[in-house]
Formats: sequence, C-alpha cells, structure tokens
Amino acid sequence: MLDIAEELHWWVEQGREFAVATVVAVGGSAPRQPGAALAVDSDGTAIGSVSGGCVEGAVYELCQQAIEDGRTVVERFGYSDEDAFAVGLTCGGIIDILVTPVRGGVYPAALAAAVSGEAAALARIVSGPTDLMGRALLVRPDGEYEGSLGGHPELDRTAAGEALAMLDAGRTGTVEIGEDGSRCGQPLTLLVESSVPAPRMIVFGAIDFASALVRVGKFLGYHVTVCDARPVFATPARFPEADEIVVEWPHRYLESTEVDGRTVLCVLTHDAKFDVPLLEAALKLPVAYVGAMGSRRTHEDRNKRLREVGVTEIELARLRSPIGLDLGARTPEETALSIAAEIVANRRGGTGVSLTGAHTPIHHDAPRAPAGRIGSVA
Repeated sequence: MLDIAEELHWWVEQGREFAVATVVAVGGSAPRQPGAALAVDSDGTAIGSVSGGCVEGAVYELCQQAIEDGRTVVERFGYSDEDAFAVGLTCGGIIDILVTPVRGGVYPAALAAAVSGEAAALARIVSGPTDLMGRALLVRPDGEYEGSLGGHPELDRTAAGEALAMLDAGRTGTVEIGEDGSRCGQPLTLLVESSVPAPRMIVFGAIDFASALVRVGKFLGYHVTVCDARPVFATPARFPEADEIVVEWPHRYLESTEVDGRTVLCVLTHDAKFDVPLLEAALKLPVAYVGAMGSRRTHEDRNKRLREVGVTEIELARLRSPIGLDLGARTPEETALSIAAEIVANRRGGTGVSLTGAHTPIHHDAPRAPAGRIGSVA
C-alpha cells in the first residue's frame, strides 16, 4: 500500500474511511508484484491497481465489503480454462490479495513516513490464524517498532528483525516466521513493504541529452542531480525538473556525495578531462549503474586512459559501453529512452531483447542486479 501512500495520507488527513487491497503473493505471469495496492473509500473513490485491470472490479467490491463489515480477508484470483470470462487473470497468473479496512493503528504513521521520504517498513500478517490476519507492525531503521502483531510476545521482536533486514536492502516481499516468534512454531507469512528515500540518479554533463535524461529519470522515480563544472551550462533554467544542480568538477563531487547500491551514474560529459577521473572513482563504488557517453572510438580511447591511471581489467569489465540499449536512437529524447531502458533492464534482470518471438519471461522474478553493475551511446 505504500506505493500509493501520498493519496492515502491525504485521505487519512481528511478523516476518510477506506480499505486497501494489497498484492501479497504472485504465481506465473502476474502484472503487479507484492506491495501493489488498490484503495477504495466509503464514497466509492478508487486509486491504485492490483492487476492492471483484470480483477479490479471484483477487488473493488471486496474493499467496499471490508469498509462495511470491518473484516480482513485474503482472496486468490487466477485464470480459469473452464470459464475464460470468469473473474481472473487472462495473462495466466495467480495473485493473492489482502483486503484490509484501514482504521487507525500504525497505518497513518506508515503513510506519513512514506510521504516524507523517511525509511520505514510495514510488516503485516497475510497468512496464519484468522484472528491475526492483517495485524501490522511499523519498523524504523534503528530497529524501534510501533504496533503489535498479537500472539506470542516474542513474535513482534522476531518480525521487527526480519522487517529491518528487508528495509536495509530496500526490498518488499514476504517472509515466514513461527507464530511464537521462532522458526519452529505454526508458520505465519508476513508481507514486508519497505519505504525508502527515492534512489539517486546523478547526471554528469549539462548538455541537451542530459536535459532529456533528467525528465525520464524523474518519470522513473529517481531523485535527479545534474553536475557540471561549467556554471554557464549548469543552471536551473536549463534543467527545471532536476532536484538539484551542482557546479563542481564531477570527480570531486562524486567523492564528496553519498551514494548507495541503488544509485545510477550517467556520465554524459564526453570529455576525457572530466570522464577519466570520474570513471576512475565510479568504478570503485558499489553503485547500481554507471554509464559514459561516447562513440566506440571514444570508448576505446577512454579505456586506454583508464588503464594508464591504474584501473584494473576487472573494473573495466564492469563498464558497459556505449551507454544504453540499441534502439537506433538519434535525438536527445530517444537517447534518454535508450539509457533508461538499460537502467531498468539492469535493475530488473531483463535481457533487453524484443519480447516478440522471444522465450524469456515478461515479468522477471530475479532480484535487482548486484550493486556495481556498470554501463556506458554515441
């Protein structure tokens, strides 16, 4: 439900009564992953999605029922060969939906944390004894938690520890623990939704291609920074959608700013005096993606210069170059799309090949590529 936190937080502030349907498990080819949510208020207003349209009508009715009777339920939806027009997923997948009436508890605090960009994890029981279904715990980065899952006293401490581990990794998913907080008791399944600050995209080089990439980066949910040593180019007027603009030598800024395993670095300076010291530093950082713009000839010259300053072959092997997927891009907007497509493929474990005629999964279950996977278009 944290993926629609902004709207739900507004509903809470208005005092609206509502219920939230959350995807808690998927099987086969499902359009949305655990954590995706649809909410309905007492006036019938709906926001969000759990299936891309396949079962929204049925889930809408379940939310209305939850508002009326105050009960938490789990419903499974799947495709039926016997009745292709029955409520189900025409893509052939199966999804389990948790429907919960939201009436106080830790939910307002969880939504407020998500809206303000604070790190927090919401853990909810989605499988287990009926009287515990939907019980929630809000876990902070320091390990402190609010709320209770009920049951055995040790259950909250164990659940908080599991949720904290997922929060540290920025992951949303399910985990099983025992009803008594051990690994041996009657199993409970928890859905842990992690709310973490937006990942960073740092674009080096205040050029036209950068302007297009900033717009795409914001669309993908990144906190976007533009960095260039030339103050005449690095201006708010040229990059009105950027979250911040930094006038500094790129390698100096990279050495002084905070990055993590979700950060993507896009080097568009296309100038060896900027590229080489910047990439020398970037290749040693545990970031998710690094790209460096340039032709294949530029790439070969850049690699030569990087070897001369001591960058190892193992580090160079992490560098994908030229940047982006082969879309035949020409314009800044097309090039930005090419770069963004590679970032998404890298993050989700996609191949980048056309789905038409391919035998690869449409929705990849693989976790995000390990931090440090690097990328570099003419």
